[in-house]
Amino acid sequence: MVVRRNRRGGDSEEGGGAAVENGSAGVSGYEHFRDQKIRENKERLQKLGVLDLAKKLKTETAAPKRPYRPKTHNPLPNPGSPRRSSRLKSVAPVDYVEKTKNESSKRKSVEIFIKEGSKPEIYTEEHEKLLGDCVESWELGVDGYGEDRKRIYDPVNGETCHQCRQKTLGHHTKCWKCDLVQGQFCGDCLYMRYGENVIEANENPGWTCPVCRGICNCSLCRQAKGWEPTGNLYRKVIKLGYKSVAHYLIQTHRSPTNSETAGEEVVAEGSTPSVEPSSHDESSGSGNGLDTSEHVDDNDVGNVDAVAAGDAVDGKAKKKLRRNTRLSKD
Repeated sequence: MVVRRNRRGGDSEEGGGAAVENGSAGVSGYEHFRDQKIRENKERLQKLGVLDLAKKLKTETAAPKRPYRPKTHNPLPNPGSPRRSSRLKSVAPVDYVEKTKNESSKRKSVEIFIKEGSKPEIYTEEHEKLLGDCVESWELGVDGYGEDRKRIYDPVNGETCHQCRQKTLGHHTKCWKCDLVQGQFCGDCLYMRYGENVIEANENPGWTCPVCRGICNCSLCRQAKGWEPTGNLYRKVIKLGYKSVAHYLIQTHRSPTNSETAGEEVVAEGSTPSVEPSSHDESSGSGNGLDTSEHVDDNDVGNVDAVAAGDAVDGKAKKKLRRNTRLSKD
């Protein structure tokens, strides 16, 4: 049967003699003829038994599906298992698991490194007595913080903290001795750096700030003493078992003896450092091994200049005396 398309768009079939229109039959003449051929072929195969045989072979050859098994990591062999090699039977097997544990523990060890300053950092027993303490612990990240757990910085209503040098809200200390900005410490800085509670400090009328006690470890005070800043050490010193950064610095940099071999004068609470002109000459000063420059305060610059001028006059007099002695010998 041959299907041809007319010029007007209709389909006609030759051999059957009848034309099928698209509107009436719903399908074209070619599709109608194709479906008829498919039905005839299926009937022929059904009579021959080919379809049943194909279905039977398909079910027999289909492989069964394996159940899903998640992948598991193969553990290391048992260290106590026998060695196959006769040469290694007498050698103890290596325990790789224990080696991995040791390496991980070394990585988690706390290491604190502070750069060495121009002067040695040495403390005495008197400095350790000046360390503060608190009855109740201070909760960090609450006082002076907003609902979003971020600190509130207020340049108008805030108070400057001597340690972090930020104008923040919340509790700040007040030193009865100096009554200056250097005596203002916020609650978090006072607890992390010195182990004290700001509320207990404000309730104590005789509380003195770490600056007046001579144990302040802020960057400015440390640089004035010839020491390098410590940076953020609170989390590390807590892991090591120390109460605060000040406790760590003083207890780990204690001098072997309480004598003045460290070259640093111990300033007791309530006393002020002073510089007195020494009556010893340069030889005696070098023999004692003391550095008087460590005892110089900002208020004693005039005294130091006077001492330096006196030393210069003594030097000129000595030179003149030596010259006269040489001339007399000649």
